[in-house]
Amino acid sequence: MITFPSLAAWLAHLETAHPVGIDMGLTRISQVRDALGLQFTCPVITVGGTNGKGSTCAVLETILLRAGYRVGCHTSPHLLEFNERARLNGIDASDADLLEHFEAVEAALLSLPVPVTLTYFEFTTLAIMRLFASRALDAVILEVGLGGRLDAVNIIDTDCAIVTSIDIDHTEYLGDTREKIGFEKAGIFRPDTPAICGDPSPPQSLIDHAAAIGADLWLVGRDFRYEVQAGNERQQWSYIGRTQRRAALAYPALRGANQLINTSAALAALEALRERIPVSAQDIRLGLANVELPGRFQVVPGKPQVILDVAHNPHAAAVLAQNLGNMGFFPYTYAIFGAMADKDIEGVISHLKGEIDHWNVTGLPTPRAASAAMLAGALRDAGVNQGPDSSVTEFDTPADAFQDAVKRSSENDRILVFGSFHTVAGVMAYRNSQRH
Repeated sequence: MITFPSLAAWLAHLETAHPVGIDMGLTRISQVRDALGLQFTCPVITVGGTNGKGSTCAVLETILLRAGYRVGCHTSPHLLEFNERARLNGIDASDADLLEHFEAVEAALLSLPVPVTLTYFEFTTLAIMRLFASRALDAVILEVGLGGRLDAVNIIDTDCAIVTSIDIDHTEYLGDTREKIGFEKAGIFRPDTPAICGDPSPPQSLIDHAAAIGADLWLVGRDFRYEVQAGNERQQWSYIGRTQRRAALAYPALRGANQLINTSAALAALEALRERIPVSAQDIRLGLANVELPGRFQVVPGKPQVILDVAHNPHAAAVLAQNLGNMGFFPYTYAIFGAMADKDIEGVISHLKGEIDHWNVTGLPTPRAASAAMLAGALRDAGVNQGPDSSVTEFDTPADAFQDAVKRSSENDRILVFGSFHTVAGVMAYRNSQRH
């Protein structure tokens, strides 16, 4: 059996162990799940959707921790360290926590009569699930990686599924319409089980699939909603569900125009599971006040203002543009932008070009990335011109692009770092290295 002395060595091995990076389907991973005897005795909440998954997981996790529960939360991808993908009681799992479970997954793979290989995501998801199953937790939160129906997370039958939003992304795997993508996202629903949808205009395919399997579908606007008191915007809001009302709630500590809808979906899930993991109004208030999530419209203290956001599709870019517009006046906005070549780069740019003056485009350390020249060409095609008040400059790395923006900006300007997780991670790593 292959074994490695460190988590870093395991991860390096897994990057090349399977012939392709993304391999949709549950047959291989289900065989290994069965060989591991993997199951959960506590409630499992599965969170899918195009955007808003990370925020919804963070809200759920923080409220449940404030209520005194032992919680495992699996999210992806990570920004700086792989361990961010596996949180136990709000703390990233250690290398030592994870290693024995990597070895157990490898042993289970080798025990199969016909050997299979797993992708990086499949293998690591199994190891994290096994870690959680070994810890006598009260609740487990699993974020879907891609789609839903054929995603590795979907090998576990959920006790409550949440689909946050449905938009066009990953079309080569999920389809090129909201109806096709909605069907894939709805694949995490289960019969006779709460299925929460936080998209205000859900595709009919999602509604039909929920009905076909007999899921208990909760739609925003029909089964749950939020209300903001007139004249009280930014102060308090209320959640109204099927049987519960939570009044006079403070806004979540996560910034951005879309956080109330994400939080409402999380509260609907907690309402649906109230018999098994009850939470009080005080637990919710403390959870909302203390929730944190790096890289989601994260405004870093200091001048010039720095904003980190992993918006990498048009839907997320539209929300980011709205959030930037709500921030007030800045003489100039500098952007560090890097993205994957398979994304709708033109769609992202169209939403944000009105908010950004100077674009520092960057390559990224992965073969999937668009080159800086490709991004610069897309900006020129979109009508972004060179001049004193507008520019496009190419860089090899996010750190180089960020350093240039810091040099050129005044303390009254702002610097937006956005696009791929690799873009935000590159700038976060650079800033951390400067601090140390």
